Parts: sequence; C-alpha cells; structure tokens
Amino acid sequence: MKKFIIVFCLFISFASHTKDLQVGWELWYPYQYRNSQQELLGLDIEIFNAVFAKAGYTTGLTELPWKRHLHYIKTGEMDVAMGASLSEDRLRYAIFSQPYRKEIVKLYVRKGQADTITIKNLSELTTSKFMLGIESGYYYGEQYHELMKTSQFQEHIVEVVDIEENVTLLLAGHIDGFLVDPATIKAFSSKYQMNGEFEQHPLNIYQAGIHFMFSKKSVSPKVVKNIDQAITDLAASGELDRIINKWSALN
Repeated sequence: MKKFIIVFCLFISFASHTKDLQVGWELWYPYQYRNSQQELLGLDIEIFNAVFAKAGYTTGLTELPWKRHLHYIKTGEMDVAMGASLSEDRLRYAIFSQPYRKEIVKLYVRKGQADTITIKNLSELTTSKFMLGIESGYYYGEQYHELMKTSQFQEHIVEVVDIEENVTLLLAGHIDGFLVDPATIKAFSSKYQMNGEFEQHPLNIYQAGIHFMFSKKSVSPKVVKNIDQAITDLAASGELDRIINKWSALN
C-alpha cells in the first residue's frame, strides 16, 4: 500500500507539470520573437497566451522552422501552430480555429521601382523576367498555389528561409521583389534602419484570416471548440482588438 501511495503521488506530481498542448513557434518579427531578455513576445504570442489561458489550457512552446512544424502537425508530434493560413492541403491533416486576426500579403520591390514593373497578375510572371522571392512553407493564396503546379511559374520563384534572405537577395539584384505582409516589412525596416529601401507594388496577392492550427492526430475537436469559444469571448470583450491595436501602434 505504501509503495502504491508513493507511485500515485509521483504520478499526480508528474501530471501536474505536464503541459496540455505542445506548440511550435518560429522567429517572425513582429508576430513571434524573443527580445534581448529572451522573453517570448509578439502579436501572435500575446493573442495565443490570452486565448489559451481563457480556455484553461497549459502549453509548452518549442522554437522550430515552419516547414518542420507543419510536418510535426501532420504526424501529431506537435499539437498546435499559431499564425496559420487555412488551405485545402492543410485541411487534410489539421483542424483550424476560427480566425483571430487578418493577414494581407503584398509584393515589395526596391524603392522607386514599383511604377516600372507592369505586372498586373501573378500569372504574368511566366512571360516576364521577374524573379520572385518567397519564404518556404508559407501559404500565399489559392492562385499562387495553383500557379506553382506549373514549371513555367516555378522558374520565376526563389524559395528562402526568411525575410532576411529575401532582403539580401533583393539588394544584391538576384530577385526583383518578394512577398511579405506589410506589418512584417514595416517592423523589419524599422528594426534594421532600412526605412525608405522598399515600396509596395499594387499587385494583389492574398488576404484572409489567420488561425490556430491543430493536429488531427493529437488534438480532439472539443479542444478546438473550447479555443473558438475563448476567441469569441475575447473578441466580444474588445481584448483582441486591444492587443492588435497595441502592436499596430508599436510597428
């Protein structure tokens, strides 16, 4: 009996320190990053903390590249991804929460060059000399997804790991522009004192909601339902708008 009590107490102790959900994050300023004190901050991080606390879940966060993160969501090795776009491909292995913020993706080029680039549709890249930088594993909308099925379009795409690589390639003349959301390029330009180096091209790329994405192999629909309710409650109280507006003002 004594041994049983000891084992039971150890089990309770272990269980109390076990995180409900394993969550990945990737350096994506200003949405997910560490400051100089190594604190994990960002718009997505703050919304994530508010939503999952409201729903009553504890979480363990691990930094890992986005492409690997998607693989782990498929296999069930990770439970949750934040900052995710909904796509038909991802619906095969993931469940999505309702959106918790909006995302827009635009084409950025060197300052003073937007007027000289006459592309009016992504499909026109196939008959141009334009080279486009994109970040590996990211979703850029259904049109981009369909165009990437053709070798003619793929020949104009340069896939990199992050925005830093895209900026380096653009400044070196190896690409003519890259896809990114306005908040990210604004924060990046401010952080690295590169204001005035880039400008937005009028080409429409993609705009949609951003979600939490859950592995079908490791997370039950009930968990997602609880998260959706927390998002609804925080939106109704104005807390989501407060967080989004705060980070918009900072950047």
